[in-house]
Amino acid sequence: MKAFSLLLRRELTLSLRQANESAAAVFFFLLAALLFPFGVGPEASVLARIAAGVIWVMALLAAMLSLERLFQVDYDDGSLELLAVAPVPMEVIVLAKCVAHWLTTGFPLLVASPVLALLLQLPSSAIGAMVLAMLLGTPVLSFLGAIGAALILGSQRGGVLLSLLLLPLLVPVLIFGVAAVDAAAMGLDPTPRLSVLGGFLVLALAFSPWVSAVAIRQALE
Repeated sequence: MKAFSLLLRRELTLSLRQANESAAAVFFFLLAALLFPFGVGPEASVLARIAAGVIWVMALLAAMLSLERLFQVDYDDGSLELLAVAPVPMEVIVLAKCVAHWLTTGFPLLVASPVLALLLQLPSSAIGAMVLAMLLGTPVLSFLGAIGAALILGSQRGGVLLSLLLLPLLVPVLIFGVAAVDAAAMGLDPTPRLSVLGGFLVLALAFSPWVSAVAIRQALE
């Protein structure tokens, strides 16, 4: 736990020094989602119907903006090799990076989502479900993104490869995240959908550090 705390502090410090990336993801999330009323019209009923899908798709794309650099910066400057030979399991290093990525990218998206939901005319009864769904779903984006970021280490055109690898994996998170919000908006119980998202989070937390660590070791060989 001490090693994890030190690594997490290191990652947060580095992220804060490059806070423009996190800010860019949040601004992209807000601005891209706010373009939809101009495209589909200002009718409240139309916006309310598409609000959950728009917010989730934009959150997914915004989170992916910084995933390519999750390991690439340390790989380029040699820090990743030093971390690999440190007396700390690579899985702990990956976990710290994933948590730092969520705190600097996923959490701001979570905070911004209720404001965006109100602007897109989402019913107030569904905002609580939106926050819970984002709380469970956005960490999955970071953990699954770590697998993709580890697999593309050292490759050219990594951003394209990352999108091709991750988008099919993230579709179930998108489906159940939107379904939970839609259920709450229709007065139904969103708990089953939220439980599925919780299951995705547990699976991602269990497998992502180990799979990512294996991919990183192979990239460093």
